[in-house]
Amino acid sequence: MNRPQPIVQPLTLVSTVVFTTAVSLLNPLSSRTSQAASFEDSPKAVLDEAWQIVNRDYVDDTFRQIDWQQVREELLGQEYSSREQAYAALRRALARLDDPYTRFLDPEAFEALNEQTSGELSGVGLRLERDNERQSLSIVEPIPNSPASREGIREGDRILAIDGNSTRHMDVDDASQRIRGTVGTPVTLRIQRGEREFDVTLVRSRIELPAVHHSLSLEGETRVGYIRLSEFSSHAHEQMYRAIEELKKEGVDAFVLDLRGNPGGLLSVSIQIARMWLNEGAIVSTVDRHGRVDAIEATRTALTDLPLAVLVDRNSASASEIVAGALQDNGRATIIGTQTFGKALVQSVNSLSDGSGLAVTVAHYFTPNGTDISENGIRPDTRVEMTRDQQLLLSREGHRRGTSADPVYSRAVDLFQREAPIATSNGAEMKVLDLKRP
Repeated sequence: MNRPQPIVQPLTLVSTVVFTTAVSLLNPLSSRTSQAASFEDSPKAVLDEAWQIVNRDYVDDTFRQIDWQQVREELLGQEYSSREQAYAALRRALARLDDPYTRFLDPEAFEALNEQTSGELSGVGLRLERDNERQSLSIVEPIPNSPASREGIREGDRILAIDGNSTRHMDVDDASQRIRGTVGTPVTLRIQRGEREFDVTLVRSRIELPAVHHSLSLEGETRVGYIRLSEFSSHAHEQMYRAIEELKKEGVDAFVLDLRGNPGGLLSVSIQIARMWLNEGAIVSTVDRHGRVDAIEATRTALTDLPLAVLVDRNSASASEIVAGALQDNGRATIIGTQTFGKALVQSVNSLSDGSGLAVTVAHYFTPNGTDISENGIRPDTRVEMTRDQQLLLSREGHRRGTSADPVYSRAVDLFQREAPIATSNGAEMKVLDLKRP
């Protein structure tokens, strides 16, 4: 059987994922027998593709003490009346590895994952919520630089109909599917704004989703640049670069990087972002099934050396933990919040011939100090545990994150304000913010 070709897009996701394209694992068409051609057209072909990928790449070459050859015989020895039945058999086979991150993705789920990690979607750029009291859909916000924002759609507008179909009994998922579509095609929304109703026709386009939000706050005499990173999607490093540079131009004294609730994303992006904050030192090392170590270092490309606090919680995972671990182990930042999720595994995501996909754990990663954070996570330098009421407030009113109503952010500000004067090498006095002080 031919070995699948190397990755088409060298993206590494942190759950952590490498996107690859699986080519046919059968013989070339010119030499196929009719039996082989029949096999390729059956659900068994996808099962064999998936089995081969796991056999080649899975991080544990003992397959958790599972007889992986026997698994192949079982998969291909059955008859399947539908692809769904074959998918179910594959999921059962993968479950025997007892690895929740090695998983099969049907075509719809695989497309959604690709879209999520690309940081783009095809649509008009609206975030929606269901207003059950009014039996309608409300606009939470139009995404900046989207067709919706350019046409003047506002936060709080209600959508009464989509292409003539009433939204009275539509949920958010149904409405989103109707609004999204092929780039260049129109969709007409019936909008209610106050007592006024009107139609607006929007042309769908590719929209870059914002993963980075930033703001500047004057906290006492300290100008704090707050940056929230929601996921490590493919445009996140570009957005992070712009946020840091814009805040520097505004004369910030210190930065807060908020990784709370960030589940991860692309490993390559996490490395690029770590290098924006860290001028030298190790970032992360990965170890594959053969014990090969790939050690990744900073490249003297830091954008700032201003004091930095990183906010984390139990839902900061994978790529978030790589960045937090790199900044903590190198003494570049103070980590504030609660212990992180504890995911130290790298996945490759492979496309299969029928449009489905397969995520496979291919490596283990370690922080610069060689720490394995599996299940233990990153331990904060300064622990701040929010009450349930505080968590609910920030969840309901997201605009309060990174303000005085946010206890974790407030603790970072408190640490920033404990400044101590020191002498520089040329005798001039300057102020530093000692973030390692208890």
